[in-house]
Amino acid sequence: MRKISYAQAGMEALVEEMRRDPTTFHLSTDAPDALVEEFGSERVRATPIAEGALTGIAVGAAGSGFRPIINWSMVTFSFVAMDQIVNQAAKIHYMFGGQVKFPITFRTSVGGGRRVAAQHSQSPYSMFMNLAGLKMILPSTPYDMKGLLKTVIRDDNPIISFESNRLMGFEGEVPEEPYALPLGKADIKREGADVTVVALAWLVHEALAAAEVLDKEGVSVEVLDPRTLVPLDCDAIRASVQKTGRLVIADEAGPTAGASAEIAAVATEDAETFGKMKAPVKRVCALHVPIPYTPQLEDHVFPDRDNIIAGVREVMDVG
Repeated sequence: MRKISYAQAGMEALVEEMRRDPTTFHLSTDAPDALVEEFGSERVRATPIAEGALTGIAVGAAGSGFRPIINWSMVTFSFVAMDQIVNQAAKIHYMFGGQVKFPITFRTSVGGGRRVAAQHSQSPYSMFMNLAGLKMILPSTPYDMKGLLKTVIRDDNPIISFESNRLMGFEGEVPEEPYALPLGKADIKREGADVTVVALAWLVHEALAAAEVLDKEGVSVEVLDPRTLVPLDCDAIRASVQKTGRLVIADEAGPTAGASAEIAAVATEDAETFGKMKAPVKRVCALHVPIPYTPQLEDHVFPDRDNIIAGVREVMDVG
């Protein structure tokens, strides 16, 4: 099977879906050449740097029968559109009594690794998880990127695609034939028996590397990738933890009120799952600080495979 990059997989999804549905159009502060060449400047527009306007246009267009794709670029830039996201996109289907659909795809990059300091190295998806009315994906491989993004573009709800900065050049196998992946379906990236590591985005790969090291120590690690944050595959998380009895959560975001806290609650609030746990939940997250610019400090703030290994050893030592 051919291999393409994470970024290329995202572009393929856009091209295929724009070919499939003429009501789709693309707005961003820069117009991708490949899209302009095929679909023209009517459907692919480079806009002023005004994310509030882009997002507002998307809401109105979606309610008028179009299927807009909005690229905010870095997630930081979406913050100037919070009123349009929070008070309009997330709520408007409900406020219209379900009479109008608002199919909007928002794309944005998250995470560190690019040495671009505090404002441009964030993973604030938990801010959006707190909103009722938004779905969101967090793909970790080119295969997942393409399959999930195609489903997102076809969906009749506003959805945010959070895409890892660190993975843009990462290559993986992607079929040439069309396919799509369902939302709310986690993927077991590695089977294991002793401990479940629920890892997000780039840290899926760090968790897989950690599992190789731990396997040599006789520890069998199961790596579970949620793939979508809303809806979250709670059944898969609970089933894995019930099997292994231990849970480590690896997230590039900070721990406070984050996705890692939600995943921990999913496991521990369920009586059957909690009853089978052999150790407390361990979270391996970024430090709760603004992301430093200095490479050595940035690397210190973000978790990696070594932190995951330490976390697994900690839960294995309990009892």
